[in-house]
Amino acid sequence: MKALQTDNFRALCQEYGISAKTGYKWKERLLQHGVVGLSELSRRPHRSPEQLEEQEVCEIIRIKQAHPYWGARKVQDIYRRLHEQAPSESSVKRVLKRSGLVEPRRPKRRVPQGEGMRTGRIAGANNDVWTVDFKGWWYDSRGTRCEPLTVRDEHSRYLLELRRVADSRTETVKACFERLFERHGLPTAIRSDNGSPFAHVHGILGLSRLSAWWVVLGIDLERGRPGCPQDNGRHERMHKDIARELEPRVAEQAALDLWREEFNNERPHEALGMKRPCEVYEPSERKYRGTPEDLEYPGMESRRVSSQGMIKWKSAVYFIGASLRGWSVGLKAVKDGQWEVMFERLTLGRLDETTLSFQRADIRPLEAGVSDNNV
Repeated sequence: MKALQTDNFRALCQEYGISAKTGYKWKERLLQHGVVGLSELSRRPHRSPEQLEEQEVCEIIRIKQAHPYWGARKVQDIYRRLHEQAPSESSVKRVLKRSGLVEPRRPKRRVPQGEGMRTGRIAGANNDVWTVDFKGWWYDSRGTRCEPLTVRDEHSRYLLELRRVADSRTETVKACFERLFERHGLPTAIRSDNGSPFAHVHGILGLSRLSAWWVVLGIDLERGRPGCPQDNGRHERMHKDIARELEPRVAEQAALDLWREEFNNERPHEALGMKRPCEVYEPSERKYRGTPEDLEYPGMESRRVSSQGMIKWKSAVYFIGASLRGWSVGLKAVKDGQWEVMFERLTLGRLDETTLSFQRADIRPLEAGVSDNNV
């Protein structure tokens, strides 16, 4: 063979287009192992520095079994808190996968975009946005229907309320929010879907008795688009955790309270840098001082909405909305015979004396120059 007979080995390597280093490597393997040594060898290292010891694998599996619905990052964080150091995230994932403790994710299905009332507000601090919804109902072991009310601070992920309520009536939900406001203060905005009691399908601007009360307290309304639960996706994701970890085994309030405590104080969240919500959340600086007797409109005329949803203006009666009954609305002159009707800082529409009509803001756009609603 040329490699063993040549006097100029470097020139031979150049002739075949390889470096001298590579040529000498192959020559050495030929001399040591013969022609078999020229075969491609495995590149697998004899020992991986990342290989886990048996006790480490057992500890990862133990943590996962204690929290079957937590992912690799959360398991890794718990391991680190217990032992100061932890295997890499990829190692934890590999252990969980080989142990059959990982459920493969379903591919996400694209949902067509719809239309609806939405501002796209993003919470940048605690109490910027609270999210609220009812968790889908289930029957407990006694055959009683359970449909908890859930309220969460969007920024910190802090679960403010997980409450089994008797019903979804306005007064029932309002009582829950009064307790929350007394304990945590007022948020800047509340995001909900378009269902009762948070909104009213026929109410002006979708206002219900409950959401009108929020507006009176100075809280902005933020709603998802109809048929688009992904607009409140983080809240819905939490509902999925509740569905997997609670129903249908338990429904007692004590069990819900225990789950909420774990969610807030023990469960690390990736979006928070693996902190717990209790480490991030702080009560609002806006204190709840009860519901005012009525609204005031400095520089405007005002009329109180009757129990039938009417206001009387210059001997004529106009229907505004039953959801606003008991509250006053403000009337601001726009031009001769036309008045902009306000509810707190929301523009409800325009009253026209010449036609004895009231044009709702959510039916057709107002004329140029009329302020937009922050809903």
